[in-house]
Amino acid sequence: MLAVAQPGAEAAVTRSEYCSRLGLQLDGAIQTKAKPGAGASQIAEVTALHDKANRLCAESKQAQGIRTYANALKLLGVTPIDLDQ
Repeated sequence: MLAVAQPGAEAAVTRSEYCSRLGLQLDGAIQTKAKPGAGASQIAEVTALHDKANRLCAESKQAQGIRTYANALKLLGVTPIDLDQ
């Protein structure tokens, strides 16, 4: 028998995909916030967290990477995307 997906049902997003999406969201947030007048120390801290999260996701530690991305986004005042919606 073949399993049939429910109409409108989306495939579950893997942690690796979630890492990628949060990374892209953080890239965009950094570009937005890194304009004149933005706190250079805050941007440096967020960039360091971005690098750490990227490394964690690459090392198959996606849960830690996701949390690190979320913390970096929160430092910028951005709500991390919620893939459950």
